[in-house]
Amino acid sequence: MSQIGNKIKSLRKLKGYSQEELAEAAQVNLRTIQRIENNSNNPRGKTLQLICEALETNTEEIMSYGKEKDLNYLSLVHLSVLSFFVVPLGNIILPLILWVSKKDKIEGLDSLGKNILNFQIVWTTLCVLCMVLIIFYPTYFDYAFAFLSIITIINFILPLIFAIKTNKEKNKNRYPNLLRILR
Repeated sequence: MSQIGNKIKSLRKLKGYSQEELAEAAQVNLRTIQRIENNSNNPRGKTLQLICEALETNTEEIMSYGKEKDLNYLSLVHLSVLSFFVVPLGNIILPLILWVSKKDKIEGLDSLGKNILNFQIVWTTLCVLCMVLIIFYPTYFDYAFAFLSIITIINFILPLIFAIKTNKEKNKNRYPNLLRILR
C-alpha cells in the first residue's frame, strides 16, 4: 500500500469511519477511496483536500507521511546556494538538483526547495539588472554597486543562518518571498 494510502486508511480507522462514510463525508466516490487505500491511485488536488477536510487534517501531514527527517540534507540545500561564488547560476542549479532528487523522500524539502529557488531566481535577476545598470549607465555605478554588494552579503548570510537553525531543528524560517515584496 502506498504511504499516502496507509496514512489515509489509518486516519480513517482512527476516526472510526468506514470507507463509505469517508467517501460520503469527503464527497468523493467510494471507488476513489478504495483505489487510494489499495495503492491504485494517489489523491491529488481537490480530492486530497476534500479527504483531508473530512479527516480533519492538513494535506502536509498526509503528503509527508513516510518521508524521512534529514536535517543535514536540509542544511546542505540551504548552503548549496553559496555555490554562486564558484559557479555562475550555481545558486539555482545546485539547489534545484538537490531539491528534485529527494523532494519526495525528505520531510519539508519540497516547500523549502520552492522557497529557496524563488528567492535565488529573484536575487539573480536583481544582480543581473545591477550589472546591466553598472555597464550601460556608469553614472549610477555607486548606487548599483552598493545595492549589489548589500544583496550579495544578504545572500551569503541568510543561508548560513538558516542552515544553522535547521540543524538545531528551528527550521521554520523561510527566505523572504521577493516576488510578493516587489509587487
